[in-house]
Amino acid sequence: MADLKARIAKRCAKEFKDGEFANLGIGLPTMVADYIPDDVMVTFHSENGFAGIDAVVENEEDVDVDIINSGGTYVSAVPRVKYFDTAESFGLVRGGHVRATVLGAMQVAENGDLANWIVPGKKVAGMGGAMDLCAGCPEVIIVMLHTQKGAPKILKECTLPLTAERCVSKIITEMGVMEVTDDGIVVTELHPDYTKEDIQAATGCELKFSPDLKPMEEE
Repeated sequence: MADLKARIAKRCAKEFKDGEFANLGIGLPTMVADYIPDDVMVTFHSENGFAGIDAVVENEEDVDVDIINSGGTYVSAVPRVKYFDTAESFGLVRGGHVRATVLGAMQVAENGDLANWIVPGKKVAGMGGAMDLCAGCPEVIIVMLHTQKGAPKILKECTLPLTAERCVSKIITEMGVMEVTDDGIVVTELHPDYTKEDIQAATGCELKFSPDLKPMEEE
């Protein structure tokens, strides 16, 4: 599973261009910073109050206890990091100054609805900044494993409480890259490990395939 998550993060890293300002959600999205090329400068925002997230800290001796992301994970920061209060952080998001956000998901509907914060009956700390990010960022990119214990996570309609309606722009899973359009979900890249039939069987709504469908890149 770790290899599949790395595959997803590597592909998502290709979505960003030099000089961009974007947000990384908790969990799998935090891995994206690990795969930004050295010659590409992307400044990643964390809604708890800083811009300049670098990689997740793996070794205890490298931990700076004052630098955590919005999920409470220890991370490193780039030299150009800027720290600010929560009001400024959410002002950047709500003002549309963060070009894109990368979020995980429990479910995504074919119309772009997103459910990523609660399973009824289970305790959670809250929605965090996901609702604001979905409303304030021009592009919402979902990174996730395609299924959960074999059950599709891309559905005709979400069955879990929504985070936001019609907000998702793109979905990247271990199986491929999909664009959410007015005509449904269009597969633009398919990983060579899978066929069209495989990805459709793992999806809870009808997929469309781009006439320019190409292999999903890993490197």
